[in-house]
Amino acid sequence: MRIDILSLFPEMLTPLEHSIVGKAREKGILDIYYHNFREQAEKSRHVDDEPYGGGQGMLLRAQPIFDTMDQIPKDQARVILLDPAGRTFDQSYAEELSQEKQLIFICGHYEGYDERIKTLVTDEVSLGDYVLTGGELAAMTIIDATVRLIPEVIGKEKSHTDDSFSSGLLEYPQYTRPAQYRGMSVPDVLLSGHHENIRRFRLYESLKKTYERRPDLLETYALTKEEKELLTAIQNDKEMKF
Repeated sequence: MRIDILSLFPEMLTPLEHSIVGKAREKGILDIYYHNFREQAEKSRHVDDEPYGGGQGMLLRAQPIFDTMDQIPKDQARVILLDPAGRTFDQSYAEELSQEKQLIFICGHYEGYDERIKTLVTDEVSLGDYVLTGGELAAMTIIDATVRLIPEVIGKEKSHTDDSFSSGLLEYPQYTRPAQYRGMSVPDVLLSGHHENIRRFRLYESLKKTYERRPDLLETYALTKEEKELLTAIQNDKEMKF
């Protein structure tokens, strides 16, 4: 995958040189290019200007963005504009983007964009109902969530398919050695070696966490017969033994 990022502050993007994303770049699975669109600004390197008709704040001018985009090689690219009014980013969106050959991110600053910039984009994306000072943090979040889903980036596919939201439910609690620590014990079923009981225990705990913390997810989740039975037990506070 190729990723291009248009930013006024490319130095903010250095975390992408580390951890999982950095390793993907080292393996040649991923190429990332930074483009400071201030370098293309014709008007005394100014990238912003006052809005026509008056109003608060400054808007990013179209010219620096268009000229920067003209210089980027494109191969069926998805062009993503980071905008609070855009589609809310989630796990299914990350899975969708992970299938693309090229992603281009436009990171804004100031009050907003000249509306004509939006003719360049395929997607307008938001992280949620709040405003950041710039699009760089949002771009890095989307890139990290997307890149880890690309085959070969994470060694074992199961590492991310069991994650919260990948299945539609929150992830079950997990434990590692030692079995006893400061008076806290690992559930006996996880030490039993009984794979079917462990599977049912994890499914039960996943449903329980989702029901208690994110019940909204269950409104659109297609429960299996087994899951319906376990969820009913959870709703009725019925103790389950595994």
